[in-house]
Amino acid sequence: MSVRVRMAPSPTGLPHIGNVRTALFNWLFARHEGGEFLLRIENTDVGREVAAAVDQIQESFRWLGLDWDGAVTFTLDRLERHQKVARELLAAGNAYEDEGAIRFRMPDEGVTAWDDLVRGRIEYPNEKVHDVVLLRSDGRPTYNFATPIDDVDDRITHVIRGDDHIPNTPAQLQILAALGLDAPVYGHLPQVHGEDGRRLSKRHGAVSVEDFRVQGYLPEALFNYLALLGWSYDDRTTIMSRDELVERFTVERLGASPAVFDYQKLAWMNGVYLRALSPEEYADRLVAYLREREIDWDEELVRRAAPLVQDKIAKLGDFPEFAGFLFRDVEPDPALLDGGGAMLAGAREVLSGVEPFAAEPIEAALRGLAERLELKPRQAFQPIRVAVTGSKVSPGLFESLELLGRDTSLARIEAARRALR
Repeated sequence: MSVRVRMAPSPTGLPHIGNVRTALFNWLFARHEGGEFLLRIENTDVGREVAAAVDQIQESFRWLGLDWDGAVTFTLDRLERHQKVARELLAAGNAYEDEGAIRFRMPDEGVTAWDDLVRGRIEYPNEKVHDVVLLRSDGRPTYNFATPIDDVDDRITHVIRGDDHIPNTPAQLQILAALGLDAPVYGHLPQVHGEDGRRLSKRHGAVSVEDFRVQGYLPEALFNYLALLGWSYDDRTTIMSRDELVERFTVERLGASPAVFDYQKLAWMNGVYLRALSPEEYADRLVAYLREREIDWDEELVRRAAPLVQDKIAKLGDFPEFAGFLFRDVEPDPALLDGGGAMLAGAREVLSGVEPFAAEPIEAALRGLAERLELKPRQAFQPIRVAVTGSKVSPGLFESLELLGRDTSLARIEAARRALR
C-alpha cells in the first residue's frame, strides 16, 4: 500500500509552528515511503475564515520546502457529497435530526479503540463522546464529519495530527464504521511546549513560520530543527540535510512526550547553517533578506560587509543592528568614550596618512599608536570602535573602518573627540 497523507489546516491566520511541524512529519513520512502529501484547506467554519490565510499557509509551506502533490482542495467544495452521506446515515438510523441539524448516534456504552501510530493502543470510553453534529442547520458539514469522509475520498492511508484531536477520533471512527468504510491509520503527536511547560504561544516568542522568516532564519535550518521536535535519528546526530532527513525518517521514532521549543538551540543551528554557506551564497541570502524586508541599503556595501558578519551573527535579521552603522549615522554614548581622548586624537592623525586605507595598514597604524600611548589593545580600540560604530560590539574594527572609508571614519572619530570636551 502506497502511503498517502494530508495536512488539513483551517484558514484562520498564520500557521502555528506546531501545526507546521505536524505537516513536516507528514511530508517526511510520505517522501520517505515514496508516497504522496496532500494539502486540503478545512474551511467548514466560514465564520472564522480569513481569505488571506489560504495564501499564507501555502507560502509558508513553499518557503519551508513542503511541496504538496496535486492541487490544493477545499472541504466545502465537497458540500454535496457530505450532505448525501449525512442523509444516508439518517436513513439507516445511524443519525437523527435535531433542531434542523443532523446528529450522529454514538454508542452509549463500551469503548472505541484504535492502534495509534504514536501512542500505541488507545481505548476511548464512548460515554465521553456526545452525539456529534454531522450537518449544521444551514447544511454545512462539521469538521468531525467532513474530515473522515474527505480522508476516505482522498484515499488517505495515515492521519498524523496533534493529540488535541484524540477526543475527535472515536466519533470519526464510528462514522466510518457505520458507512462500512475502512479508516486510515491514526497517529497523534504530542504538543510543542515552551520552556515553561505550557503550549507554545506568542508569550514565548515567535510562533509562526512568517515570524521566523522575518527574523532572518534560513528555511533549511528551521526545517532541520522542527524535524527534531519529537523525532530523532539517534542520540547524537543533529545537523541533517533535507535529503538525509527524508532517507532516515521513520514513524517508529516519533516520540509520545511533548517537545520543548528551544529558541537558543534554533539560533545556534541557524548559525551553523549560515556559516556553512559559501561567501557568495551568504551575500546573496543577505541581500535577498534585506530586499524582502524593504531595507534599501547599498547592495555593493552589503556584499562587502557580508564576510565580516558571517561568523558573528546567528540570523540574517541581526545584520541591521550589528552592521547598520555602515549605512546610517551613529550617536555614540559619551560614557563609553570616557578615557579615550588621547587615542581618538591620535587615531585621527595617524589614519589621515594611511595609504591605502585598507584593513591591514589601518591595523598597523592603530597598533603602533596604542604602543606609543602605552595602552592595551582593548583600552585603545574600544573608544574608536564606539566612535565609528556606536557600539562596543561590532564586526572587525579595522575592516569596518575600511568599509566606512577614510572621510566618514575621520569625521566620526572627530565628532566623538569633540563630545568628550
